[in-house]
Amino acid sequence: MAITSIIPIPEKVDKGKQDLKKTIEENPVAISTASKDGKPNIAVAAYVKIKDGRIVITDNYMKKTIENIKENRKISLAVWNKEWKGWKIEGEADYFTEGDWMDFCKAIPENKNEACRGALVVTPLDTREIG
Repeated sequence: MAITSIIPIPEKVDKGKQDLKKTIEENPVAISTASKDGKPNIAVAAYVKIKDGRIVITDNYMKKTIENIKENRKISLAVWNKEWKGWKIEGEADYFTEGDWMDFCKAIPENKNEACRGALVVTPLDTREIG
């Protein structure tokens, strides 16, 4: 398994990172968090975007995920394409209910008829290829 740094994911990237960006933006992403006492939670997001080197996930229905992030910023993501090439991403998350990140989420066309309660913004710290 290759280890690839994606801090940040630039707008123009080499082929491997471009594949990662495309895979993230075109496939569901599994989101793993844990409470401060270590109780795990997993969720999935269908509409995930890359902006300014960060992974942006709209909080439409992620109550437990957001509770966990408020207690423990550590997060893991997993994403793969239809050919089963994928990545595990570890990072730290911040949560916004107003401001530029929230405005960005509200402007995502797929969110037009969704709740759009907040923006979960992940700063990638480590990425490993899987599959």
